[in-house]
Amino acid sequence: MTTAHVTCPLCEATCGLTVTFDGGQVTEVRGDAEDVFSHGFICPKGASLGALHHDPDRLRTPLVKRDGKHVPVSWDEAFAEIDTRLLPIIEAHGRDAVAVYAGNPSVHNLSTALYGRVFFKALGTRNFYTAGSVDQLPKHYSSGYLFGDGMTIPVPDVDRTQHLLMLGANPLVSNGSLMTAPDMRGRLKAIRERGGKVVVVDPRRTRTAQVADEHHAIRPGTDALLLFALVNVLFAEDRVSLGHLAEHVTGVADVAELARDFPPEAVAPVTGIPAGDIRRMARELAAAESAAVYGRIGTTTQAFGTLTSWLVDVLNVLTGNLDRPGGVMFPLAAAGQANSAPGKRRPFRHGRWRTRVRGLPEVLGEVPVATLADEILTPGDGQVRALITVSGNPCLSTPNAGRLAESLARLDFMVSLDIYRNETTRHADVILPGPTPLERPHYDVALYQLAVRNVANWTPPAMPGDLPPEWVTMLRLTSIVTGQGPNPDIEALDAFVAAQLAQRSGLEPAAGRRGPERLIDLMLRAGPYDLTLADLEAAPHGVDLGPLRPRVPEVLSTASGKIELAPEAITADGPRLAAELAHVPDGELVLIGRRQLSSNNSWMHNLEPLVRGKNRCTVQVHPADAARLGLADGEPALVSSTAGEIEVPVEVTEEIRPGVVSIPHGWGHGGPGTQTAVAAAHAGVNSNLVADETLLDALSGTAVLNGIPVEVTPTRPPTGPRAV
Repeated sequence: MTTAHVTCPLCEATCGLTVTFDGGQVTEVRGDAEDVFSHGFICPKGASLGALHHDPDRLRTPLVKRDGKHVPVSWDEAFAEIDTRLLPIIEAHGRDAVAVYAGNPSVHNLSTALYGRVFFKALGTRNFYTAGSVDQLPKHYSSGYLFGDGMTIPVPDVDRTQHLLMLGANPLVSNGSLMTAPDMRGRLKAIRERGGKVVVVDPRRTRTAQVADEHHAIRPGTDALLLFALVNVLFAEDRVSLGHLAEHVTGVADVAELARDFPPEAVAPVTGIPAGDIRRMARELAAAESAAVYGRIGTTTQAFGTLTSWLVDVLNVLTGNLDRPGGVMFPLAAAGQANSAPGKRRPFRHGRWRTRVRGLPEVLGEVPVATLADEILTPGDGQVRALITVSGNPCLSTPNAGRLAESLARLDFMVSLDIYRNETTRHADVILPGPTPLERPHYDVALYQLAVRNVANWTPPAMPGDLPPEWVTMLRLTSIVTGQGPNPDIEALDAFVAAQLAQRSGLEPAAGRRGPERLIDLMLRAGPYDLTLADLEAAPHGVDLGPLRPRVPEVLSTASGKIELAPEAITADGPRLAAELAHVPDGELVLIGRRQLSSNNSWMHNLEPLVRGKNRCTVQVHPADAARLGLADGEPALVSSTAGEIEVPVEVTEEIRPGVVSIPHGWGHGGPGTQTAVAAAHAGVNSNLVADETLLDALSGTAVLNGIPVEVTPTRPPTGPRAV
């Protein structure tokens, strides 16, 4: 028996795990009690790491489509196919004729996180899409204009706060998001034990809401109205207190003027939260010894996602809780910190280019995936003719997914980097697999920039693998798109990448290292803690770099060098929000998604330990709505929208507010050409078949996945005692 200490790469919590092996067999996965960050915490996803490693459906050789069927080929054959078919498309139609979609898992993979940048830059397409535009782009957009950089995102100092207000977030199930924090249950419990308060705003009584001191069941999509009303109360009752931020903020008076249109009495009928409760929430927030306002996917995947994300931090600023212990603070990561040298960066801006068909803006170097099908299906100069997907399943995870799936059949060529033949990769002409998490090194470059405590942890490969690492695959693809052919000198190309990074850092690459190890070592040495990779290799349970500390003004990179609280690029959307005050709900239904503890989007559903138990892919309906609509618990219902319709079992529950229905995202597995037996046996339905790709956050172009107008009707009449 042998053991290895690894950082779990399956969600944003970055928990430390201890993995036990018997030869090549994983026999046990448990939480690492000595990990400096997670202290032994583990969730079902982390415990399934062995099942993922041994999954018989995981691809172990490249596949090339011949006569409509995927057949195994050698790596050289696979890259020769790409060279033969992709390069002529670029030469004939330009680089924008090739689109890229990078999925959520690519951020959790060190090779794709580091070397994907190399390949994407070499490809040079403006048709670059990621899961961010169905998830979190509004937060990057608002942070960019407030603080100067899209990755300058403050996170709740949960270990010291006395008052935590969470909107559209369910960290007891998601394990945190844009807030890297293992064991959120323990952290929320600690807030209450030290006399603090936890308040949750969510249309559902989620697991997190159940352990909170207070839950407000808001109408989906109206969070910005609630937040503006809280701001209104702060100004009206003279409760604004910038504290140490006073000399570092501009635009306070502009925000005060904007907030006049949103008194609690005006927003209460639309949000469903009484005006008296809104006033009390504002007063308690302002009076708390320390407080943090935090919003997540429920706030970013709605029609006013950017305004909501902005107002979250406006509240943190106006109560003096930004950049102070117990408030929201800016992490300082050991490697790759985007905002560690603000003087060297240009202030954030968006819309540097727009999409060809719908004119949607670029944000943070990507464009909204809601228009990818348009770019494939619409003829003309710049039409997308080839697609490369990197660890993504957009046929399940993007709006009007059925139309996107149909569009993939129109492509001239498609390449997928993925370990599964799933609902998206089944369309690919070439599929390139990669090693499992236990066979590759790991360091959370992105997630440590969002951690509630500054830590660093390096995971070497726990066991040898028989597949090329993804960084080698990325370099071979880079060689192809730069016209150097499919068989480059990998060592020379890798050395060139390292030399470029070293030049920017003013350092020399360490001898004897290659690949991600060499790059991470350079990034650590260029970082703020005088660390090297050797230091982390000598600390298998991680290095604790201390609690978050104040970083204003050093962290700011706006044109003014201050927090620009009322940027026109955001406030210009205010009139659209004000118009919502006239929209008092009158019996209509709206759809929201929901998280599940044993699930992470669509990519964890082929593991038996994570899909056990009853079918969790249901449409949750409040009893009053079920009675009104003739819906029965356990019986099928038809959920329809302007985009399409799906049939899904009904789950009648008081956990959801009237007027709202909920279906989990990421399901709808199986179908011709897929090879995921467990997922297909627990297929569920794809809620994105009823998500309308024309419904977007007006500023960032992020898809509206929460607050979709729908109709729900029984597909057969209820009978017997199960009828509601």
